Amino acid sequence: MASADLIGDKWTLLILREMFLGSTRFNRFQRALPRMSPSILSKRLKMLEAAEIIVRKTAPSGQAFEYLLTRSGRELGPIIEGMAVWGLRWRSRRIVAQDYDVGGFVWDFRRTLNTGALPDGQTVILVQIADRPDLNRWWLVVNDGVVDLYTDDPGHEVDVYITAPLTVLIDLWMGDVGIKSAVEAKAIFLDGPSYLVTTVADWFLQSPMIKVRPVKRP
Repeated sequence: MASADLIGDKWTLLILREMFLGSTRFNRFQRALPRMSPSILSKRLKMLEAAEIIVRKTAPSGQAFEYLLTRSGRELGPIIEGMAVWGLRWRSRRIVAQDYDVGGFVWDFRRTLNTGALPDGQTVILVQIADRPDLNRWWLVVNDGVVDLYTDDPGHEVDVYITAPLTVLIDLWMGDVGIKSAVEAKAIFLDGPSYLVTTVADWFLQSPMIKVRPVKRP
């Protein structure tokens, strides 16, 4: 099988991207890639295992399996990163925004929260995506640096509400717009205690690719 046939598929690339970001469990892949059906996910994982790009091992708990990169798989890291950089530099950010799956974006959004800038103990953040008819409320529950994501109300009191259209959240996450200027322009609304609202620039989530800027075209 040619290399392009093996890793050129969209879903395969997204699985590999998730693995480089730390996902190892089937349910983690499902949460990060909600538009991928379980059957497709299972087929792609088996294909990668057959190609010896990943291996499947019993998790330390003994209750589930983990999917881990082999040496061959790890060498794909620069290729996956290079494709991401290329897309951010050469594709219109608006096109990228249209392509984003809400669940996949919020999953990325969740893992880049700067938990060190939040108070000790539990902090609950409710992200409300103003321009989406469904999957428009997401709870981020932070405890001791660990961030859990929920699509249904987990039953905790919300500390701070973030409300904005998806495109605005993407612009903020990618560093195209500053959080303070977005608040002043009323592109995003924050509701919560002052110790969280006034420090939002410190803890707000930002992409690890934030330094990759689009190429200016004539």
